[in-house]
Amino acid sequence: MLKSLSISNYALIDQLHMQPSAGLSMITGETGAGKSIMLGAVGLLLGNRADTKVLLHEDRKCVIEGVFDIANYGLKDFFDATELDYEPTCIIRREISPAGKSRSFVNDTPVLLDALKTLGGFLMDVHSQHDTLQLGEGSYQLKLIDAFAQTQQELRQYKVDYHTFQSAHKTYNELSKKAIELQKEADFNQFQLEELSLLNLRESEQADLESQQEVLENAEEIKLKINEMLNLFKDEQFGISQGMSQVQQGMQSLERLAHVFTSIKERFLAVNIELKDIEETLGDEESKVEVDFEKLDETRDRLSKIYQLQKKHGVATVEELMELERELADKVFQVQNLDETLLKAKKDLEDSQNQLAESGKLLRKKRQDSFLGFQNSLEKLLAGLGMENSKVLMELKPVQPNLNGVDEIELLFSANKGAAPQPLKKVASGGEFSRLLFAIKYLMADKMAMPTLIFDEIDAGISGEVALKMVGMMQDISQKHQVICITHLPQVAGQGDLHYFVYKDNSSEKTVSKIKLLDQEERVVELAKMISGATPSVSAIESARELLKR
Repeated sequence: MLKSLSISNYALIDQLHMQPSAGLSMITGETGAGKSIMLGAVGLLLGNRADTKVLLHEDRKCVIEGVFDIANYGLKDFFDATELDYEPTCIIRREISPAGKSRSFVNDTPVLLDALKTLGGFLMDVHSQHDTLQLGEGSYQLKLIDAFAQTQQELRQYKVDYHTFQSAHKTYNELSKKAIELQKEADFNQFQLEELSLLNLRESEQADLESQQEVLENAEEIKLKINEMLNLFKDEQFGISQGMSQVQQGMQSLERLAHVFTSIKERFLAVNIELKDIEETLGDEESKVEVDFEKLDETRDRLSKIYQLQKKHGVATVEELMELERELADKVFQVQNLDETLLKAKKDLEDSQNQLAESGKLLRKKRQDSFLGFQNSLEKLLAGLGMENSKVLMELKPVQPNLNGVDEIELLFSANKGAAPQPLKKVASGGEFSRLLFAIKYLMADKMAMPTLIFDEIDAGISGEVALKMVGMMQDISQKHQVICITHLPQVAGQGDLHYFVYKDNSSEKTVSKIKLLDQEERVVELAKMISGATPSVSAIESARELLKR
């Protein structure tokens, strides 16, 4: 429920504030006074796009704020899903800066327009010319029937099955396409896989082979150099080992003479140990080095094969070749198991298609079963609105499965006796359209979530008893829903709980629109003016009083 609406610096509105009734509020005013501008501002609260042309004063920002009581609307899940703070009193604010930047807030948290539009759909239902055009669209009519027939459960199940079918269809198509590509590449992939598998590659193998080749290619020179160094270590007269032994004896003598040489001796001993270890290591390496030309040829041959495959496949390491081998093995495996995979995907597709057809059939039956009740209820309401000869017929046509079912629905209508019902776009006049749309809103008020209903001159083209009947229906709706009605008819305006009057104020440099909540006597005067003009007669004033007594 809309508790309050504040508008500043929007179009002709400088400052405006209203607190509509929880029941039925009426808004009247001369043509061009600013009633439609108010609706434009409400549209911004509901997520419509805006531009800087709406600013009354171009150096100030426009601010539109609506305060809503949402305690009984069950919207906490929506707030949780959109990561918004939930409060029973929800404040929606739109701001438009002079630079044209638009910002939206829900409970002071910035939100995207899509989220605001979704939330707005839960809070308000605005009748406008756009609604009248929408009524002729099949998708809108389908939503009406689903709401009237209460198909929520069937439609929910159908959508689950539809998404399952779409997924299965996509999987099968992708597999079929992939199968064609794999079949084309199958022989080549098999050849490449065998070529790689024959090498039986191992991780780090390339580095080991390259090191091994380096040693084998220089084996004779390596052994010669090592033996030369070992001879330097082992020479009995002038060898390094013999010399180091003599130096060690000298160090021990120095330590006995003065302890300051102890640390030098320890450093020497560490060096001596390291030299002995180097000597032993060189000896071990010398024994390992072989002059083996056959092994060298084998190493060169294997490295050559690795290099060739790396160049062929555009990679630099054995590890990359091994990864390629795994990928090729996977592709070959897929080809070998392709028929089985395709058969399973086809079976899943057929099962999902059958399930979708069954869900579509149940949804269609639920819709069709509601047609007679919908038609009769609507014709009865229209008769009360002065259209006794109206005829409503719902027509269903099967279509290819889509997200909303397997049906296309069209509302056929005739306002005249003996005339065959036809599509709305061909037969309904403006006034007839308004009454038809109002009857639908009345019929759906308890079946669709429409907390606040705003009717913008929905009574256009009607008068007299029909207008009284229509406003009586509005009063019925207002027992459960907040209703705001913009009207030019005194019969309608006189039946509201509250009456707001919109007018133009020319007292300052710029003309601005203002709104005023009328008290009882002011309502009498305004209704009398609506009846007989700017200077109402005594009889018009009496008629106005009578309207307020109804």
